Amino acid sequence: MNIPFKKILIANRGEIAIRITRACRELNIGSVAVFSDADRDSLHVFLADQAYNVGPAPSKESYLNIDRILAVAKEAGVDAIHPGYGFLSENTKFARACAKNGIVFIGPTPENIEAMGDKLSAKALMKEAKVPIVPGSDGGVETLEEALKVVKEIGYPVIIKASAGGGGKGMRVVKKEDELESAFRACRSEGQNYFADPTVYIEKFINDPKHIEIQVFGDTHGNVVHLFERECSVQRRHQKIIEEAPSPSVPQEVRIKMGEAAVRAAKRINYVGAGTIEFIFDNKTKEYFFMEMNTRLQVEHPITEQTTGYDLVREQISVAAGNPLSFKQEDIKQKGFAIECRICAEDPITYKPHPGVIGACRHPQGPFLRVDSYAYPGYEVPIYYDPMISKVITWGETRDEAIDRMQRALTEFVITGIKTNIVLHKTILDHPKFRDGSYTTQFIEKNFEVLEPKLFSEIEDPVFLIAAAIQAYNDRKSKDVRQLNLVSNWKRTGRKLALRT
Repeated sequence: MNIPFKKILIANRGEIAIRITRACRELNIGSVAVFSDADRDSLHVFLADQAYNVGPAPSKESYLNIDRILAVAKEAGVDAIHPGYGFLSENTKFARACAKNGIVFIGPTPENIEAMGDKLSAKALMKEAKVPIVPGSDGGVETLEEALKVVKEIGYPVIIKASAGGGGKGMRVVKKEDELESAFRACRSEGQNYFADPTVYIEKFINDPKHIEIQVFGDTHGNVVHLFERECSVQRRHQKIIEEAPSPSVPQEVRIKMGEAAVRAAKRINYVGAGTIEFIFDNKTKEYFFMEMNTRLQVEHPITEQTTGYDLVREQISVAAGNPLSFKQEDIKQKGFAIECRICAEDPITYKPHPGVIGACRHPQGPFLRVDSYAYPGYEVPIYYDPMISKVITWGETRDEAIDRMQRALTEFVITGIKTNIVLHKTILDHPKFRDGSYTTQFIEKNFEVLEPKLFSEIEDPVFLIAAAIQAYNDRKSKDVRQLNLVSNWKRTGRKLALRT
């Protein structure tokens, strides 16, 4: 693997910034972190070789500040920038600005991002590539009369979506005609307000589906492969909570067809780098339909790494350096089962973020277990960003073994001082519908009343209670819980660090 990069800037924060830093270190490449005022004590800052302040806490003034990040990149003398996921990872302006400044963008081409960024153009391209798409309008629907015509052809229920939408904004399910007008106008209004684009389109609504995605990878030499599927159906408010690979519901013959369709999709746009083709999967008919493409690394990439044995971040860096893929399609096999739980600083019932200072913090350990985290004792979780602070990933020879190992790991995971969704995860993993793999994207919505009583039950883990008692004692001894800050200890011991503000 010939990689000429001497130094890479990581335009992100938290656990993904740490993940990329570790890949750089293994490749003997220097790493440069960026941080906002709110992230001065974040763990990614102290693990990188250098770190630069890029602005105030709000994302638009720091992690989304293209000019400031590029200025830091020039000052630090980096060869490339890895955007991680979120923030600028799918920003064509940023990708082009990197190229203009002679810096390699570790991700897809700007043309790739543009092609799949608009859902209508993406659907048209997928149709050309013979990838199954959900029946619906061929393009944007401008008037209520047009909407009525489309619905008459495909029948109720339908879903109206903002073309530039995302995160559940500009989206309405319509089950009967008297709901159509208000939903149509609401989606257009949200599209304009949130994305400056009122264009909407209409699709047949697949009731109670599963969310299956295929990991794809391409290089600059025309090679494209898939690394099989992940199931991401445990969601609330369109946000994933638990992912697993392989899916317990996709038959082998369908798995092969979905992989082939995903490769056709990526080849249609000459895709470069890591990407994900997302499908709606009807668990009854076993039909699948293209939903969207994420032109970046996914939060849940570790479960693909655990089941295939390939390091996707190292491969991203290698491909960005111009190397061909280090593996061929016939080399890629799925082995065993992996599960990922997203641990968030949030109330497990209301899902509201719960920022604050972490007291005790003990990450789980043991065989076939991976924890990607930036939590530590004394760290203050900021209010400005996504509340996810850790990811716990387990692997097993069987799916039951992976689930049981995750339950054990979550029982060992101790965090005090803030609320987390750890108990929610444990409850979901115990649920019969999760255990038998029949859960769908409506699992949380339909079973919330089943989950809620357990979430309010007392914590019986003696280790957790002992840790909480120790933390309470320490808090009484010290007015400032930040004295527990391990990172401050690293700084006081003189660790070499180029920290710029």
